[in-house]
Amino acid sequence: MEIVYVYTKKHSEFGRQCNFSDRPAELHVDILPDISLAANFTVRDPCNVTIQCAEEMSEHEVNTERFESESRGINHVEGGWPKDLNPEDMEATIRYRKKVEKDEHYQNTIMQIAGLMEHCCKQNNATDIYREFFEDEDEEVLEESEEQPSAKTINVFRDPNEVKRTATSLSWHPEGNHKLAVAYSSLEFQRAPNDMSFDSYIWDIENPNKPEMTLRPVSPLVCLEYNPKDSHILVGGSYNGQIAYWDTRKGSQPVEMSTIEHSHRDPVYKVIWLQSKTGTDIFSASTDGQVLWWDIRKMSEPTERLVLDPSKKGNLDNALGVVSLEFETTMPTKFMVGTEQGLVVSCNRKAKTPAEKIVCTYSGHHGPIYALQRNPFFPKNFLTVADWTARIWSEDIKESSIMWTKYHMAHLLDGCWSPVRPSVFFTLKMDGTLDVWDILFKQNDPTLSLKVCDEAMCSIRVQDNGRFLGCGSQLGTTTLLEISAGLCTLQKNEKAMVSEMFERETKREKILEARHREMRLKERSRSEQSREDEGKETDGEESAEELVACAEREFFEIMEAEKKKERNEEKQRDKV
Repeated sequence: MEIVYVYTKKHSEFGRQCNFSDRPAELHVDILPDISLAANFTVRDPCNVTIQCAEEMSEHEVNTERFESESRGINHVEGGWPKDLNPEDMEATIRYRKKVEKDEHYQNTIMQIAGLMEHCCKQNNATDIYREFFEDEDEEVLEESEEQPSAKTINVFRDPNEVKRTATSLSWHPEGNHKLAVAYSSLEFQRAPNDMSFDSYIWDIENPNKPEMTLRPVSPLVCLEYNPKDSHILVGGSYNGQIAYWDTRKGSQPVEMSTIEHSHRDPVYKVIWLQSKTGTDIFSASTDGQVLWWDIRKMSEPTERLVLDPSKKGNLDNALGVVSLEFETTMPTKFMVGTEQGLVVSCNRKAKTPAEKIVCTYSGHHGPIYALQRNPFFPKNFLTVADWTARIWSEDIKESSIMWTKYHMAHLLDGCWSPVRPSVFFTLKMDGTLDVWDILFKQNDPTLSLKVCDEAMCSIRVQDNGRFLGCGSQLGTTTLLEISAGLCTLQKNEKAMVSEMFERETKREKILEARHREMRLKERSRSEQSREDEGKETDGEESAEELVACAEREFFEIMEAEKKKERNEEKQRDKV
């Protein structure tokens, strides 16, 4: 609860009796009229002014049958009051009422009304008051809205500074979704101008002219997140690698920051609040290859550290740079990271050794993974956005995604699932286009493609009701869009159909994966067989060479023996 005023009082003054005394009136303030201002006003006469503490008046009229009979000159009307009966005479009035109640016509009328009321009560008891009427018409309207998906711009929030910066991250207010926090930063290395502002802002979605609050970090914010348990607390990751948090009740300056020597070495691209009893635990990821866990109550150093070294040796020089981070509250020990190298790394925080914390990897992209999110209805399936495609994966299939979009002409820079429909997700492109995909409707093309602006769109965040979404651009423009009802209303049997689709595609990929594994084994066996045959051929060639060499040695030995024999014969001839 927000404390607005604090009243202090000494303990000795509690329970003291109040002392009142008479004193003359005192003049505290006297504002004299300024005659020069009279020309600016118009005299209004008469002047109707509403005042307080006035008695409320109401007009009531009753037209009785007796008055009506008197006005028509009728002395007596059946069932009405006789003319000679004075209504102010209570005894005469009571006698006349008893006389009328004994009348047979009056009794029949009452019985008839009682029977009608009983029939109505019985009818109400037999009617299903929870029955929904016109369901078919609602479904028809929904189908029509699905056939014609649309989106309209509600508001546009522009960076109020002269030097425009990229809207790198968006976060909706957790209570009511009437505020939007936007982090602004320039991600072009060593190209930021000297006069660039470091400020980020909190906007009221109904007032695009001026931000509601300014956040003043020591370094530009790359990511910013509201605390889901306390809407006054925000945490941000800076361009210089530091983590800071704000309390909106305490002003624009950060309450506490992490120390530089224990922070990230590169920009912090993602920070996420963890599900904990205190609501103060977070973890962050950066392109320096580290994932750090923090408690905002003690920001002097991280509580835990993980180096994303694929060799599992903990070497920071070989670590994979992290661009995106994913954490699902229903899986408190698991989290996933998207890397600059196009790999998705699945991790387990509660593993015993750092090497066991890196569970497995998923490969399939050709560039940095800018967006990574699990499906809110089916957490085993997750979405990745990178290079020119968006891909849907299953945890069971590590070698390939189960579904993917076509390769676009422009790079994809961000994306996310719809929080209310399991088959709908959004992607942003570098040419300023927002694509809305409904995989139940069609898989090859987006259901809705909307040109939001001319510059690149870098960040997207959907409201919890799925109807409003914010898109941040490279020049600091945040566009608030409202999509049609068909794209944000859960349809009949949609969960079952999406579940069936994911299971079908997962089975298909498993079959293809088994087939590819079998083909690789065959290729491996063939290559080994060919190597063995080559080895045998080489063995045969070596044996033939040995035979030739042996024959040569025998030939030269025979020749040497013949020469010795000839020399001996010549010596014997010479002696004779």
